[in-house]
Amino acid sequence: MKIPMILLPILLCLIFTPSCSQPSIPDGYVIVALESNPSSLDPRIATDASSQKIIRLIFNGLVKLDENMRPAPDLAIRWEKINDLAFLFHLRKGVKFHNGKELTSEDVKFTFKSILNPSLSSPHRGSYQYIKSIEERGRYAVIFRLKKPYSPFLTTMTMPIIPADYNDKENPPPGTGPFKFVRWIQDEWIELKANDGFFDGEVRIKGVIFRIIPDDTSRFLELQKGNIHLILNAIEPEVLPLVNKRSRLFNIMTRPGTNYSYLGFNLHDPILRDRRVREAIARGIDRDTIIKEILKGFAYPAKGILPPMHWAHEGDVEVYTYNPVRARKLLDEAGFFDPDGPGPKKRFRLLYKTSQNKLRRRIAEVIQAQLAQIGIDVEIRSYEWGTFYSDIKSGNFQIYSLTWVGVTDPDIYYYIFHSSSTPPNGANRGGYRNPEVDSLLERGRVEGDEKRRKEIYSKIQKIIVKDLPYISLYHSVNIAVVKKGLVGFILYPDESLISLRYASFNRE
Repeated sequence: MKIPMILLPILLCLIFTPSCSQPSIPDGYVIVALESNPSSLDPRIATDASSQKIIRLIFNGLVKLDENMRPAPDLAIRWEKINDLAFLFHLRKGVKFHNGKELTSEDVKFTFKSILNPSLSSPHRGSYQYIKSIEERGRYAVIFRLKKPYSPFLTTMTMPIIPADYNDKENPPPGTGPFKFVRWIQDEWIELKANDGFFDGEVRIKGVIFRIIPDDTSRFLELQKGNIHLILNAIEPEVLPLVNKRSRLFNIMTRPGTNYSYLGFNLHDPILRDRRVREAIARGIDRDTIIKEILKGFAYPAKGILPPMHWAHEGDVEVYTYNPVRARKLLDEAGFFDPDGPGPKKRFRLLYKTSQNKLRRRIAEVIQAQLAQIGIDVEIRSYEWGTFYSDIKSGNFQIYSLTWVGVTDPDIYYYIFHSSSTPPNGANRGGYRNPEVDSLLERGRVEGDEKRRKEIYSKIQKIIVKDLPYISLYHSVNIAVVKKGLVGFILYPDESLISLRYASFNRE
């Protein structure tokens, strides 16, 4: 039975009322569980994983990345490299924003000019500083002129385009993507409906509802009840055997992913600015135990941000193997002596910030116990996602753990580690500075030959590993639990949900 759209808001309220033990699901809608509330659905502002998952369903960029992470046409039907400093994009004609307005070159220009405007405080601003000018060539062509050659240029053109007349501070901007934003009840749910006028083909499902369920147990119970169609990387590995027992109801999909989990440091901190302390912490953490016991093998040790399958990955870097004896010696060398040897007193205390995600907190507790063995007292504080992420972006931390999602071009190292990339111009939140790295990062941006770029980024990766502004923990194995009957969903290595546009319900 088809449910009239006018009744959908009422039905949604019933679905998400805790007292409703057998919630109904709107016909044709896919219910997806999220572990945290998105920070923003304005693509110029958002950086967190939950936001990005939804944004990629609502918006399009001039280009998109194919399954091999290479640029492919999207809103731009083709492009021309006029020279090393100029690119001409030809836009698709007739593409409509969700508000009915036709996409033109004016919208492209507005999007990037607004990101570059300091008043917006876009965290992506630093990634577009290379743009000298943007010129409209009629309604359907745009020329980008660069200050100097910039190798990742086409990759950065995945930035979603928004309409030039957007000025609504209450709602996210309309996009051109396969799904339209409908409503957002903060910390509860977000509704998208299918865009019947999508320029790139039919969308087979009626819409998507994202339920925001921070508690792991609650997400699992809702999955067991059949109230959720899809969970992606938001289910504890240890409960997967329970899901497997109900294999008649669910399919479990796994694929090595690009997500990178790490421990970050505040390098302005009087204790942590000593590299010997950071190495001691690295050698005091047993990553293999975390992967085996907590993640149940659904991860593999990371040597840096880029995963092994990436063309610029450098595997020949120093690895800080678990060695508590060496860790204690390093702390002694740094002047942080253990006041009572094996006794209860510790060398110093560190504040470890994390989210309220149960799995992340368990990992934090394991690290806490391991570092206690080398004489470091770790106090764990977990916060709801918005508060936690705000603290990290503002530099209000000593140590923290997070995950980079959707890593594509090695220029991400510039965004994270260049000395000019401090917030809001980038993600150098710990205050890392190294003139040699700055110089190499600037060279990597302008080098057009991929082989020479790889050599540059190999050097960068080796220096970063040596300097230890991050401790690499692991790359995740992506895990999707899909309710049977939902077909066509493809698990991508970058955790994207874009394949929902191809999904449908099997009525057999």
